[in-house]
Amino acid sequence: MPYVTTRDGTRLHYTDWGDGRPVVLLGAAMMDSRMWEFQAPFLAENGLRCVTYDRRGCGGSDRPWEGYDYDTLAADLADLLDRLDLRDAVLVGYAVGGGEAVRYLSRHGAGRVAKLVLLSSTTPFMRRTPDNPDGLDLAFFEEMAEAIRRDRAGWLSGFTMPFFGGADADPDNPPVSPELARWLVGTCMDASPKAGLEIYRTLFCTDQRAETAAVKVPTLVIHGAADLAAPYALCGSRTAQLIPGSTFVRYEDAAHGLFATHAERLNQDLLAFAKG
Repeated sequence: MPYVTTRDGTRLHYTDWGDGRPVVLLGAAMMDSRMWEFQAPFLAENGLRCVTYDRRGCGGSDRPWEGYDYDTLAADLADLLDRLDLRDAVLVGYAVGGGEAVRYLSRHGAGRVAKLVLLSSTTPFMRRTPDNPDGLDLAFFEEMAEAIRRDRAGWLSGFTMPFFGGADADPDNPPVSPELARWLVGTCMDASPKAGLEIYRTLFCTDQRAETAAVKVPTLVIHGAADLAAPYALCGSRTAQLIPGSTFVRYEDAAHGLFATHAERLNQDLLAFAKG
């Protein structure tokens, strides 16, 4: 298994498939690079160099006790891009991966990056504050954190249906197969419990409004209208509004897990944007 060693000595497992313009896929919170089951092969088969990696604490990467803030995660991404000497890259950030990508651009610049895609991104700011009154109350995170500490597997299993189907998901007609749902829960359970909790804390509590507004590279924002994990009005539409000249694509019937439920449409949108 190939690894990149970061500046603080953490080993990150990565895959590097195909040739052409590099597309770097940054995954959701507890999930590792296996979540790109439907996207990575497709992009590599269609003339792009597709790079995926497991965030620290997840999958096949090392599991340090600390380093789950955006500055460290963005530095990890910088080390990967430098080690592989990727240029003219398209960064694709999913959920917390969107926050990582935005922090990377704000701290490390766009010298290696040509374009940005924010998928179901948790940017720009999820927590309720006096100047962000529509955000989610801190008690929401605290309740979720306690559920994760008490029974992470149970919490993940219980969240599967709304993750893929939104609030109106029909248990008798699930949006993905039970086998796929169990497998994806398993990838989340492969993350260290410390990493999972701290990554959620980072995505929930970090205010990225200013740095999101400072993004200068061409940006595609894709968000599901039925997203509960990164609420559409709070995240998708506001992210698009903040980034000058961004293209906003709303998936009308999609929840947070659109990488699986809307894989074919997403693949075509990613391919067109990367090659455009």
